[in-house]
Amino acid sequence: MHALVVIAHPNPNSLTHAIANHVTQGITCPHTFEIADLTAEGFDPRYNTEDVDHFHQRIPAPKDVAAEQARLDRADALVLVFPIYWWSFPGMLKGWIDRVFARGWAYAERPDGTLVQKLQRLPIHLVAVGGADAGTFTRHGYDTAMKAQIEHGIFGYCGAPVVQSEFLLNTDAGAQDGHFAQAKAIGAQVFAAPH
Repeated sequence: MHALVVIAHPNPNSLTHAIANHVTQGITCPHTFEIADLTAEGFDPRYNTEDVDHFHQRIPAPKDVAAEQARLDRADALVLVFPIYWWSFPGMLKGWIDRVFARGWAYAERPDGTLVQKLQRLPIHLVAVGGADAGTFTRHGYDTAMKAQIEHGIFGYCGAPVVQSEFLLNTDAGAQDGHFAQAKAIGAQVFAAPH
């Protein structure tokens, strides 16, 4: 089985990149993985007029979007590794989702208006990296907000089951070894968890 590991951080020396690398260390043979470093690859996250025309099904998917969809079509699991910016995704990752998880590919609507969830085959693994502690997130409802906004609002809408949703918090230098061990364990569970 094959995993697509998407990284959304502009600095290749970041803790986010290091955590993603440890996730991939947990994905062992016979399984394979591919890393999609959105910044290094130059993905354009801006939702543009071509995307609007594609949404209205006047034109096919833009070439860069079609390439990302093909990469996801080859994947048996999607792992998103991202820093928490303003209690959400970074703009790069949000734009990737806005453009790639498009109408017609990720979901559709029947003539009677009912939803067709087209990504039920794609298990999702979320790895969010944040500097605050768990108590802060719980106290202010971020843990619940993430479930509503990301797990339900995006992946639930498309039918993609979220099988892991992990926060790696308190990113001080002393906590990194624990985060790396947890990231490797997350990777080991990508194809071990029931889908």
